[in-house]
Amino acid sequence: MMSTTSSLLFLIIFIVHNLLLKQSYAQKNNTISAVFVFGDSTVDTGNNNYIPTISRGNFPPYGRDFPNHEATGRFSNGRLVPDFVAEFVGVKKNLPPYLDPSLTIEDLMTGVNFASAGAGFDPLTSQLGMALTQSQQLDLFKEYKAKLEVAIGKERTDDLVRRAGYLVSSGTNDFTFNYNGPIPTRRKAYPTISEYEQFQWQLIEQFLQDLMDEGAKKIGVVGLPPIGCLPAIITTNSKTPISNRECIASLNTLSRNVNQMLENNLKGIQRPGTKLVYADIYTPIIDMVEQKTKYGFEESHRGCCGTGLIEADFGCNPKTPLCDDVTKYVFWDGFHPSEKGYRIIFNSLKSLILENLA
Repeated sequence: MMSTTSSLLFLIIFIVHNLLLKQSYAQKNNTISAVFVFGDSTVDTGNNNYIPTISRGNFPPYGRDFPNHEATGRFSNGRLVPDFVAEFVGVKKNLPPYLDPSLTIEDLMTGVNFASAGAGFDPLTSQLGMALTQSQQLDLFKEYKAKLEVAIGKERTDDLVRRAGYLVSSGTNDFTFNYNGPIPTRRKAYPTISEYEQFQWQLIEQFLQDLMDEGAKKIGVVGLPPIGCLPAIITTNSKTPISNRECIASLNTLSRNVNQMLENNLKGIQRPGTKLVYADIYTPIIDMVEQKTKYGFEESHRGCCGTGLIEADFGCNPKTPLCDDVTKYVFWDGFHPSEKGYRIIFNSLKSLILENLA
């Protein structure tokens, strides 16, 4: 009798144990495996440190509020949206740049960043900014996959890539430094802004198609910020006195038009089994600018670094004066939000991440 009871108890324990194992595996298999990022300086966590370019943020005061006050190459006083995303989905605290030679296989397996400051969807933009083009960033992703296949095998690599979350954030430089910049190459080829917008969409579509061909299933595509509210853009485009700074309405209209096109067109290239979603950063940024006191800000038209009117990259350096309290500033320099600003942008995207990428 004792033997029969013991056998039955063992059988029950065995069945329950296997059910729990299957449940645990299913939960693990449905969670996000890694985070991968492509784009420009708003999401570059340090790749430009390793390429020949002047667009770098790997010196003080950049990184002033990053752990150990380290200037990692992030264009802010601290962490960026990709870092918050990686932490939020539970893969790692901060997302490293792929070109960092010290990365281990374990680092690679939970995601890396391929973005490059100065980049745009338009390859000419990246050339002007001495940055990695979107095509070159994708080539690095292919190289990444090959490395991982050698280390953990093709089957595990394919599974990791399939379950990963992807963030693509680019395009601002195409309009600020390229089409509306001092070199009129693109304006000659595309006389109207709508023509250039269509050209840019063709480049975006091709990049996303290529990324999906590489196995990406969960992709968030970030829209443009209110370009007309970036401090340096206000400075270079405003006809009003410095004491009366306002966003450039026409450039904000441009951002909204491009974002609407992007949101509409993404639906048309959706593939079965793939989540391709538009991520709105225009709304949280314009809200911070127009309702700064709601977030505890005091300054929304200047950056913290230097005069706050135009400085970025090498213009924000160890000899540049800083504001007394960066948490009172929406922007860190003339183009990039402060860490607090990036945190607020990330918070606005949480529900999108939970529903589509995590």
